[in-house]
Amino acid sequence: MMTKSPKILLLGDYSNCHNSLAKGLRQLGCDVTVVSDGARWVNCGRDFDISRKPGKLGGLQHFLSLRFGIISHLLNSNDIVAIHDFGFAQLRFKKLKYLFDRLVKNNRSVFLTSMSTDIAFLDMLEAPDTPLAYSEWFVNGKKSRMLESHPEMWDERHAKPLVDFQRYVLSKIDGAVSVLYEYQLGMERTLGADKTAYGGIPIDTDFFAPVELPDNIKKVKLFLGRDRNRKLVKGSDYLETAARRVIEKHPDKAELTIVENKPFDEFTALMKDSHVVLDQIYSYTPATTALMAMSYGLNVVTGGEPDYYDFIGEHDNRPIINAPLEVDELTAVIERIVLNPAEIPQRGRMSREFVVKHNDSRVVAQRFLDFWTKKLNEKYNE
Repeated sequence: MMTKSPKILLLGDYSNCHNSLAKGLRQLGCDVTVVSDGARWVNCGRDFDISRKPGKLGGLQHFLSLRFGIISHLLNSNDIVAIHDFGFAQLRFKKLKYLFDRLVKNNRSVFLTSMSTDIAFLDMLEAPDTPLAYSEWFVNGKKSRMLESHPEMWDERHAKPLVDFQRYVLSKIDGAVSVLYEYQLGMERTLGADKTAYGGIPIDTDFFAPVELPDNIKKVKLFLGRDRNRKLVKGSDYLETAARRVIEKHPDKAELTIVENKPFDEFTALMKDSHVVLDQIYSYTPATTALMAMSYGLNVVTGGEPDYYDFIGEHDNRPIINAPLEVDELTAVIERIVLNPAEIPQRGRMSREFVVKHNDSRVVAQRFLDFWTKKLNEKYNE
């Protein structure tokens, strides 16, 4: 068995996931380095920045810095490397493959943190026996609004060079840890249960300390934070329409703040000054924005299906307001919240308890570490 604390490299990031995971791992005694571009405009924290400058020259500099620069030594001699995505650097597939092969060669193990749409997830969605009734791609067996409006997105995700590279990486990694229930279902189908584990999204609950919601809320503050280019993906256009309908009907009882494409620190500060966060409608589960809001003790309208609660073994505390898929139903749900403000504080306390139990960065880090260590022990008979 591995007796010393492993040396871990977290390469790449989305939505502050790897950065939060690193905090939890360090509190467990691990030696962790985060190398990423900060998820570009999100600008989440990292130890070393690998942002790419635009143009071909920027691409060349990006590759050379990873291959020969100061950063390059960080990519070697780790016990564990976890990449956040198949595109862990902004490079063409030939150069990505070269760097990936070096990661496999020069480190004891390489894992995927499954935190984005990939071929494993898409394969599952189009399978006749898919376990998901809906997603951003399909709803009840039919193309979603997003796919109807942008059919090229499916073709782009299935371009042969991309798919070939993803399948190559999947064949070489030591395993994958998924941050969402939906992604775990896809990974298990592709890699098998033995090479996959559910970790969950890590939330630094010390940083997202709970706010005190007033017992007598006079006007409900609704908050919608989104990427302006992904409205159809998340269904945030429907959430906005539904919220505006409610406010038009009850202008003295609710207000709406919309925040788009703000850096991480600014975004979370703005979200904190609200009561109810409207997140997304096509997910079975709460993702990063919803979980951060819940850690603050806020209410969330997002994915909260019984399948998810059952999967994580939560049978008592189910505070997520599950988002319907249609505007009329969404309007009714939001109106019910606005007309019953007395329920908001208690639901907020339950939300905080939920995140501390299931998604605290230390809890999630232990799941990741247990799986990684298990696979390392198996690989080297330690």
